[in-house]
Amino acid sequence: MPSILITGASGFIGSFIVEEALTQGFEVWAAVRSTSSRQYLTDARIRFITLSLGDEAALRREVADHVAAHGPWQYVVHAAGATKCLSKADFFRTNTEGTERLARVLTESGALKGRMVFISSLSVMGAPHEGSKQAITERDTPHPNTAYGRSKLEAEQRLAAIAGLDYVVLRPTGVYGPRERDYFLMAKSICRHIDTSVGLRPQRLTFIYVLDLVQAVFLALTRGERGDVFHLSDGRDYSQRAYSDLLQKALGVRGVWHLRLPLWVLRVACFAGETMAHVTHKPSTLNNDKYHIMKQRNWRCDISHAESVLGYRPRYTLALGVSESVAWYKKAQWL
Repeated sequence: MPSILITGASGFIGSFIVEEALTQGFEVWAAVRSTSSRQYLTDARIRFITLSLGDEAALRREVADHVAAHGPWQYVVHAAGATKCLSKADFFRTNTEGTERLARVLTESGALKGRMVFISSLSVMGAPHEGSKQAITERDTPHPNTAYGRSKLEAEQRLAAIAGLDYVVLRPTGVYGPRERDYFLMAKSICRHIDTSVGLRPQRLTFIYVLDLVQAVFLALTRGERGDVFHLSDGRDYSQRAYSDLLQKALGVRGVWHLRLPLWVLRVACFAGETMAHVTHKPSTLNNDKYHIMKQRNWRCDISHAESVLGYRPRYTLALGVSESVAWYKKAQWL
């Protein structure tokens, strides 16, 4: 059976990739930190490995030991990364340098026989069509407006410079589903009968359910050319209230107060959140990156390239995905 290495395996997206890899019969190696929870990694078939992505000498030893004992991996899915950090330098260290280091060491040591799939983000694009109804495509020039987006874009560029590396990049829009905590905060807010949105101009949003992203990951292992980039969503765009309205329906909550705040309120809240994060040394959900993400009015993206090259077909509408998420929240006693 082909072997696959999945980084970020203990995380929201990574844990679902592990489950699908097991279903498809792969020999699954889950890269996790020693301090990471293995709550969603309980299948006895999973093999674990620790990879020191921040320490090249240690990483080379770990990879060499694996190759000596088990041989090279056929595929690698790099799902590890940071979405919240205290500083821009932390994003760069984790998302850019960590990605490049892993890919380079795997390539130079002969530890990867096939392809790496790198999970990047639509955030690398910034807002190329703000003020219009035009969808963001892979042909547009990236102009990231967040530290997270810049770190992911530079990681993509560094992968392109590694000779001998076969890789594909996936750029999903907002990923939601069971086990994810940021969108879950909206569900908690709805349960308190409050829904908050920002910006007085209309906003069009896009989403992708985690299992649709997982579908694209496994298609990308064998389809497309080296360096191909694919934008991913469920193929539709939604109003500012669509997600919260579906949450309200799925939760069966009545009498929700819909607050629509001007952007300056969000700006103040994000500044306060980032300031407090530096005091407590804990990253905050409300930060400068979040401000730019929520400020952006046009998140439409074109997925035709993924459809034509990968054969990607979204299976989850937003209504179905939200319903599945809420059912899981209840079963897991998050609500």
